[in-house]
Amino acid sequence: METSVREIRLSSQPDSAYFLRVAWEGRGLGSGFRVLLTDGQKAWTGAVSAEAVRSEAEDLEMQADRYVEELQEALTSSGGSAPFSFTLAPPPDAAAAATVTLTYEKQQKDISFRLGSVCLSAVSDPLVVVTKLLSETLQRGTELDLQNQNLEQENQRLRGEQERMESRLKLYAAAKDSLEAELFSRFVLVLNEKKEKLRSLQERAAQLEERSRGNHSEPTRPQQDEYGGTTDEEPEEEERKSACPASSLDDSLHDITDVAPTRKRRFRHLEAPGAASTRGGLALRCRPLAGEETHSSAVKPAGARIPDSSDQRRPDRVQPPPPSWVLLQSGLIRRLDGEDALSSAF
Repeated sequence: METSVREIRLSSQPDSAYFLRVAWEGRGLGSGFRVLLTDGQKAWTGAVSAEAVRSEAEDLEMQADRYVEELQEALTSSGGSAPFSFTLAPPPDAAAAATVTLTYEKQQKDISFRLGSVCLSAVSDPLVVVTKLLSETLQRGTELDLQNQNLEQENQRLRGEQERMESRLKLYAAAKDSLEAELFSRFVLVLNEKKEKLRSLQERAAQLEERSRGNHSEPTRPQQDEYGGTTDEEPEEEERKSACPASSLDDSLHDITDVAPTRKRRFRHLEAPGAASTRGGLALRCRPLAGEETHSSAVKPAGARIPDSSDQRRPDRVQPPPPSWVLLQSGLIRRLDGEDALSSAF
């Protein structure tokens, strides 16, 4: 059973103090409760059933749970946000009154409404009731003291735990700050290394790009240089190309059997005394004139070149064949000499 004791003041006697003791079983006042009221000299006692509580809630048109909360706040609480007033009728000064009615009301702003009432009967021996009330009050005070001590110990333990947590939190905060500083320094180092690596890669990429551009532009330069340069083999190739058209004529001249010298040697002993003069005149006649030399030199092929001393100093150089006009002139002279020899012989 749970009990509660509180001090109340009657609205009719605000200067007098009364003590109200309420005892109930179960979870609250909804299952019924007992009331003891005393002023130290007189005592009254009574009871309220669960049916009376439900009927009061129905009369006020309130839910039962809400009514029980309001009733418990009025009878057991030492004070609340909403003040409560108590009335005892008939007044306790009346000696002939064996029963009294305790009415409790709730005041809210300018409105007050009755929560309920309980009928109390006078106790024949109020001294025993007052003594019991005092003993219960002392016991309740002792329990509250023990509870306060336990709460104080718990508060001290929690306070010590709080201090330890605060100290550890400070250590964690300092460690966090140092770790952040270390990580930031490492991050800065790594970031600088990455920047340096990126910079080197960019420079290397630029160098490779320049090198690739140089490789693409280099193949055209040797061709241009070789195109503008000269070598010693090119004239020889040109001379050979110029000599090729006359090779057929030269071969035809070489294929003709030169019988004039043999006949000349055969009939040399038969020459008359005037043969020498005749041969000399023929030689003079076959000698080309100045105009003819210039004309013959003017019709030389473009690729013909007269050997000089530099060609003699270079034995590895292949001498080009004589021009076709030289071979032609020598063949004509030999042919004329043979005809003269034959004419002189006959």
